[in-house]
Amino acid sequence: MKIKISRNKLFLVSGAALVIAFLGWKIYEKTKGGEGAGPGGVAVAVEVAPVGKGSLRDLGTYTGTLTAKTHVIVAPKISGRLNRLLVDIGDPVRSGQLLAVLDDDEYRQQVIQAEADLRVTKANLEQASSSLTMAGRNLARARALHQDGIQSDAQLDQVTAAHESQQAQFHVAEAQVANREAALESARVRLSYTRIAASWERGRPVRFVGERFVDEGVLLSANTPILSVIELQPITAVIHVTDREYFRLKTGQPATISGSAFPGREFNGRIVRIAPMLQEASRQARVEVEVKNTESLLKPGMFINVQIEFARRAGVTVVPYNALAKRGGQQGIFMVDAAGQMARFVPVRTGIVDGGRVEIIEPKDVSGRVVVLGHYLLETEGRIILPASEPGSKPGLDAEAGGGGK
Repeated sequence: MKIKISRNKLFLVSGAALVIAFLGWKIYEKTKGGEGAGPGGVAVAVEVAPVGKGSLRDLGTYTGTLTAKTHVIVAPKISGRLNRLLVDIGDPVRSGQLLAVLDDDEYRQQVIQAEADLRVTKANLEQASSSLTMAGRNLARARALHQDGIQSDAQLDQVTAAHESQQAQFHVAEAQVANREAALESARVRLSYTRIAASWERGRPVRFVGERFVDEGVLLSANTPILSVIELQPITAVIHVTDREYFRLKTGQPATISGSAFPGREFNGRIVRIAPMLQEASRQARVEVEVKNTESLLKPGMFINVQIEFARRAGVTVVPYNALAKRGGQQGIFMVDAAGQMARFVPVRTGIVDGGRVEIIEPKDVSGRVVVLGHYLLETEGRIILPASEPGSKPGLDAEAGGGGK
């Protein structure tokens, strides 16, 4: 069976073949001689950026939590019913200020009883003192009569023994008075414990009530938490670092604190404490940063970001971080020639990375333009095509091929 093809269809097919052949020839002419360029020797379209000079900072960025510099739990030393709670959450507190009062009837009665017992023992001491004085006089007369031969040795011994007995009773009465005085002081101390006051010697004069744990009228046992008192100025930011950063940190290093609660605002701080060990479970060490909080805006429990500056350099050679590439196990950049037609791989040694920029330490004479996009298609050297807006760029293949279409 024979298939017939019309003359018009044959003409169209032949015309299409000629157009394809012409375009192929133009592409070949455009790309021939591109040894060492992209795949198949084709020039690679890239984007470039200038090598510049600038200032860079070596920053460590961490996340952490704010905690109060001091956090004190207020609790009674004795048991009793809470009669009055004089402060509440958020109230300012000064050292010496009365915070709570317990029912003190029982402890007042103990003081009264101790005072009465002390008066009894003091009376016993006075009686023992009087008896000792009388026994001393009797002993003096007995000794005089014994010297005159009026009293025998046995009589003198009897009077001496009576004096020593009275002396012992006097010492017992003295000890009883001291014991009752101590009991009275103890009762007064317990009575003072019914009035719970804030007390501290160092830090800011004003602190704040952070939490309230009980209400008035509740029966408390000893050491039951009533309130928590916190210090907000300064406040402490707690971060945890791995061993990689641990040895770069030093006490006194400045830090910058920011948080989502205050966008665009930064707070100054400094490292005040570094743990001498890393936790085995997390392989991290605790670091505390003291933060100025003069307006009391920062609160314990807030999530924050901390930046610590390790180094700062000015006037160094910098390139975009995207310009870095690796070839043959070496890190480097693709430098663009003056004509903007070739790119060559140059090994480099980098320094500080700050955001999207990186410091070039070696070689020191780097200048010009570097490839920042498209270098993954280049080997160590190759032909490139720059965007039309770049100096030295040439029209692309599409523009040249379609130049006579109008």
